[in-house]
Amino acid sequence: MKTLAIDIETFSDLDLNKVGVYAYCDSPNFEILLFAYAFDDEKVKIVDFTRGEKLPKDVLDALFDEKIIKTAFNAAFERVCISKYLGKKLSPKSWVCTCVQSAMLALPMSLEGVGKVLNIENKKLKEGKSLIKFFCKPSSKGRSRNLPKDYPEKWESFKKYCIGDVNAEREIRQKLIKFPISDDEIKIYEIDQEINDRGILVDDELVNHAITCHNKYKEALTKRAYELTKLNNPNSPSQVKNWLIRQGVEVESLDKKSVQKLLTESDGQIEEVLRLRLLMSKTSIKKYESIDRSLCLDKRVRGLLQ
Repeated sequence: MKTLAIDIETFSDLDLNKVGVYAYCDSPNFEILLFAYAFDDEKVKIVDFTRGEKLPKDVLDALFDEKIIKTAFNAAFERVCISKYLGKKLSPKSWVCTCVQSAMLALPMSLEGVGKVLNIENKKLKEGKSLIKFFCKPSSKGRSRNLPKDYPEKWESFKKYCIGDVNAEREIRQKLIKFPISDDEIKIYEIDQEINDRGILVDDELVNHAITCHNKYKEALTKRAYELTKLNNPNSPSQVKNWLIRQGVEVESLDKKSVQKLLTESDGQIEEVLRLRLLMSKTSIKKYESIDRSLCLDKRVRGLLQ
C-alpha cells in the first residue's frame, strides 16, 4: 500500500504544551510554515508556505485518499494541524502513528528518544529545539516573531531539520516493520482520535466564575496570612517554614501530610497559619485553569484522551 510520510513545522502564539494541539491551531495566529513529505522511498521534498509555495496536487489528493496511508511521528499533530489548514477534517482512518507503534513496544515517546534506542542513521538534528523556539514561538526580544526572510541561513537549517524528521520517521518505521500495530489496536486508535476530535462541550461561564471565586478567596486567605505572619509572601513555603522555626516549631517540609501532622500539635496563631497554608496550597482550581487554556473557539475542549 502506498504511503505518504509527513512532518510539519508550525507557528502559533499559544503554548502547545499548555493548551494542546486543538486550541493551539484554533488560534487566529496559527499557520503551517513548512510541510516536508515523501511518498514511499522517494526523496523527501519540502513545501515552504512562508514563500507562498502550495502543496502539489498529488499530495492534496493523497491526504483525502483513504487508500494511501499517511504516516508521522505523533500523527495526531500533523492530522489536526493540516485539517485546520485545509479547512476540512481529515479522517484518522488512513493515518498510522509511529509514536503509537513505539509506545506499544515500550520505546520512548519522542522521535529523538526512539532514534537513540534504535540507533538510526538519520538522527534528529540537535539544533532543532533552538530553531523551533526561534521560528515557531513568539519572540521575547521586542518583535512579535522571528521571520524567515530576516534569518535566511537559520531558515535553511530549519528546512533541513524538517526534512530530517521525515527521514528519521521512515527509518524508525522500517525498523519496527516486524511489529505492526494489530487491527484491533488500529480500530481503538481510530475511535480514540474521533473522540478527541469531538471533544466535550464546556460551560465557560461556570469555568470563569470558578476561577474568579478562587482568586477572591485566595486573596482573602493571603491577606489574613500576611496579618498573622507579616511575611512578604505568605504563599512562599520557604518563608512560612522560616516563620514557623522562629516560633519554635520544628519543620522539615510543608507538604500536606507534614502540615496535617503539625496541626495535631499546634494551637492559636500557629494552628491558624497552618490551616491557611493547607487552604492556599490546594490545586483543585488547576483543572478549571487547564480547561480555560485549552478551550477552542466553539467552547469545546479536545484531545483529552491518549
